[in-house]
Amino acid sequence: MAQKKTKKNDAYDASKIQVLEGLDAVRKRPGMYIGGTGTEGLQHLVWEIIDNGVDEAAAGYASHMEITLHKDGSVEVSDDGRGIPIDKKPDGRSALEVVFTELHAGGKFGSGAYSASGGLHGVGASVVNALASKLVAEVDRDGSTWRLCFNERVPGNYLKSGAFKAGSKLAKVKKIPASRTGTRVRYWPDLDVFDPDAAIVYETVRDHVARVCFLVPGLHIKLQDRRGAGREAEEFVAAGGLADYVDHLSIGESVTDIMTIHEESTFEEKVPVDGKMSTVVRPCTIDIAARWVKGFETNIVSFVNTIPTSEGGTHVKGFERAMLKVVNDQLLKDARKLKKLAKTDNDRASTADVQEGLIAAVKVTFPEPQFKGQTKQELGTPLVQGLVYDAMKAGFTDWSNGGGKKSQVNALKEKLTQAVLNRVAAREQLESRRKASSLSSNGMPDKLADCRLHGPDSELLIVEGNSAAGPAKQGRDAEIMAVLPLRGKVVNAGKASLKQVVDNAEAQALITAIGAGSGRDFDLEAARYGRIIILCDADVDGSHIRCLLLTLIYHHMRPLLENGYVYAAQPPLFATKIKGEPIYAYTDDERAELSDKHDIEFTKWKRFKGLGEMNVEELAETTLNPATRVLKRMTMRDGAEASDAADLFNVLMGSDVATRKDYIIENSGLINQELLDI
Repeated sequence: MAQKKTKKNDAYDASKIQVLEGLDAVRKRPGMYIGGTGTEGLQHLVWEIIDNGVDEAAAGYASHMEITLHKDGSVEVSDDGRGIPIDKKPDGRSALEVVFTELHAGGKFGSGAYSASGGLHGVGASVVNALASKLVAEVDRDGSTWRLCFNERVPGNYLKSGAFKAGSKLAKVKKIPASRTGTRVRYWPDLDVFDPDAAIVYETVRDHVARVCFLVPGLHIKLQDRRGAGREAEEFVAAGGLADYVDHLSIGESVTDIMTIHEESTFEEKVPVDGKMSTVVRPCTIDIAARWVKGFETNIVSFVNTIPTSEGGTHVKGFERAMLKVVNDQLLKDARKLKKLAKTDNDRASTADVQEGLIAAVKVTFPEPQFKGQTKQELGTPLVQGLVYDAMKAGFTDWSNGGGKKSQVNALKEKLTQAVLNRVAAREQLESRRKASSLSSNGMPDKLADCRLHGPDSELLIVEGNSAAGPAKQGRDAEIMAVLPLRGKVVNAGKASLKQVVDNAEAQALITAIGAGSGRDFDLEAARYGRIIILCDADVDGSHIRCLLLTLIYHHMRPLLENGYVYAAQPPLFATKIKGEPIYAYTDDERAELSDKHDIEFTKWKRFKGLGEMNVEELAETTLNPATRVLKRMTMRDGAEASDAADLFNVLMGSDVATRKDYIIENSGLINQELLDI
């Protein structure tokens, strides 16, 4: 029997159906259009305006752009393209007004003003206006400079008095040479829409601009940040080509030269034409550049027209499928070192094997691409996958069978063979370690002092050695805090192979304790702790260990950093007492400030050389008690910087004396020459 409804229904009729007019939909759900209201979303507005100018350059109509970040928080982008049209539409509004006020209005549809552009959505300029408190657009065209302003999305212009007069009429600013054309857009983001900590990061804009210049040969871009003093304007221009970009991205010694593939093809697609679904032929240009280096990091960047697709898409899938196919059917077909593995069907390379040390760029150019979402991070056009697959397969096969230098082909075969051997050996080693006697009866490392409860509120405290582990175990909340002491240096995961990571006892203890696996198989939901807290001494050795731990997490347990699970404790450097009560200082400056404030002599301060020197009460108060401790959340940027720093630590603290001496001599200009004894 159906259960009777006991709650009276609210009236649900036509009055409940809302239609969001104009740009209201964008302001209601900004995440649908720019990906979110944090820093990423705020910067996406910059990309939308920049990419409009880049499309002009890619189409051959512009050669120079200027981007300025102003002190008042506004962003200005100009180009010397054709200029947004200023003539009127049938409804009496100028095309310039329509572009900034109507979603899906632009010159990138069908056989419009662009044969290939960043996307088919036509919402970029209007979305920027929707999320701006003010926007000023100027167009150089037809011998004059024309201006239209938007105040809270309402079109009009500002009078000399500063008052805003609404209206659709364009202001004729000045006369210019008839040959001069271009567009300038300056907008002020509506900060009420965005998160309080959202910011436009100069380095991110700089990277975007540099990348664009590689994609559009000959385009000159001037970038200036006026938000602070002392930063000079930078100018970017490149001879062009994906090969240059791959060379720019390559770090370390090369295994192969850069392999380039260029293919022009077509595909058929059904699209609405005059209200009816019709089949049209799409031209598609495929450009690929790839090389392998001796390291293990993979860097595959992809683009659709001039838009970077950080999430890949159908073009990247075609590239990866073809590469894996050629490697297994051509390069490793008769590899002697893999014959023993053939008996257990482990002789074929995986995608991860093929991509060890791979630096590649994949770009497809065609009209009206389909993206998954307005932010254009992933290509969705299905038929492009097959075209890229065919082009990559043919080009890579030719390179493998004589098109590439024989010495480099052989070097790549050896690298890929070793990758397969390392992966299989590491997996076998991991299985053995899971059953090893170093694990206690519950499968955890013997040295782990585990907590009783696991989940989002539990913590894994990673400490240096037994000296710090003792006080940490006594001062912790054993209900939710586990302690894992490290008895040796963690392997440098940025330089080590997967097998070397698995063989390292400290790395394996950490991976096992967290319980979520590693690498591509890492499962964040399986993590036994909600916080991973690194407790290291405030000295060089402590910094080294912290770098190595972050490097391991960055390369093999990356979701922990991506989702904010990793923290570094900030232990104090000094301690003293005032009227019997302890006070702590975390820096020399803070100690000096407290000394002046409380009239304390420096000699009264105790300096902690390490966590092991703290008694239980001091350690609990300063690094364990959630109410009084200081933690710093580690980010992906911290992980990347730690990975770079780990290499420097290896030079300065490793056993290779000659390399260390060369480094010191090379960088001797950075230190006091009188202190340098060589």
